[in-house]
Amino acid sequence: MRNATSADAEAIAEIWNREIRDGVSTFNTVEKELGAIKAAIASEAVFKVVEENGGVHGFATFGPFRSGPGYVRTMEHTIYLAAAARGKGAGRALMGALEAEAKARGVHVLVAGVGGENAAGIAFHTRLGFVEVGRMPQVGQKFDRWMDFVLLQKML
Repeated sequence: MRNATSADAEAIAEIWNREIRDGVSTFNTVEKELGAIKAAIASEAVFKVVEENGGVHGFATFGPFRSGPGYVRTMEHTIYLAAAARGKGAGRALMGALEAEAKARGVHVLVAGVGGENAAGIAFHTRLGFVEVGRMPQVGQKFDRWMDFVLLQKML
């Protein structure tokens, strides 16, 4: 587990864009560009990676949940793993590092926005102490169908 560097951007893009193309955890259909990922890593943003045998197998980051001073201590996070890393503790390790960083920065609440068809993602967050606080039916569209959006949160 470590902070991401610009050298990790290609591996992060591969993991992220696979999910954008093929997965139901995000409704985004526009792939992430390498330059944008490098810029995010270079900024003050929190960007963690899990590495094994010299390769990046997953990443996690967080950023503002909403704009405005009233939300400054609430962050929404993103976490994705390579298929080969799932079920081996990498996600739990990434979330542990992300939560520790969030606490150190004075974050009070972490929010997860998960596609309703992503049962594994919802179960993962629930196991880590996140609580479902909202379900929005048919607010996302992908693969020519409407999908639900689930909000979960964890108070740190």
